[in-house]
Amino acid sequence: MTDDRERAGPAPRVVHIDHRQIRVLAHPLRIRLLGALRVQGSATATMLAEQLDTNTGATSYHLRQLADVGLVAEDPDRGTGRQRWWRAAHEVSDFEPTDFDDDPDARAALEWIQGHQVRLLTEQAQRWHATQSQWSSEWRDAFGMGDAFLTLPADRLKALNDELWQVLERYREAADPAEPGAEQVQVYLAAYPLLNSSDLPTAAPREA
Repeated sequence: MTDDRERAGPAPRVVHIDHRQIRVLAHPLRIRLLGALRVQGSATATMLAEQLDTNTGATSYHLRQLADVGLVAEDPDRGTGRQRWWRAAHEVSDFEPTDFDDDPDARAALEWIQGHQVRLLTEQAQRWHATQSQWSSEWRDAFGMGDAFLTLPADRLKALNDELWQVLERYREAADPAEPGAEQVQVYLAAYPLLNSSDLPTAAPREA
């Protein structure tokens, strides 16, 4: 949910996603375009099309759709008369799932985005397991995932999530992309209920 390539300093630009924005964002190419701009920085439609293996026409169209709802904007420091450079309008996307309970279309868009996040995590985990032998022992010990089983009321689980996001934000603010040995990483945070007996703990070891 947080991507930033700048040194610690100004507070990150935050957008609280509204109903229109989440409906526009729930599109396979648009969500990839926004992610690319957040992670890699400003780019032209042509550059993004090459990076995402699509065509410039489609990229330009969907960038305009994102711009119409304020999720991306033209980069005045990079643009010229012949080329339009685009940047993400924010580093942090913020919303509560219940924000969209009164709008079936927005709720469906949210559910698609949540499913997309799960699919992306699965794909990234598969790529990692296929290539982890190419990384140093230091990185292999740093990467990984684990789980914990807790019994909490809803308000304490919300407090736990908020506190963990504060930890992630502290590390984000202190990050220096120019630091020797630094790599871009993506951290997922998820909490789900144990819905049936098949979800019971399996005593799998924690990787990191």
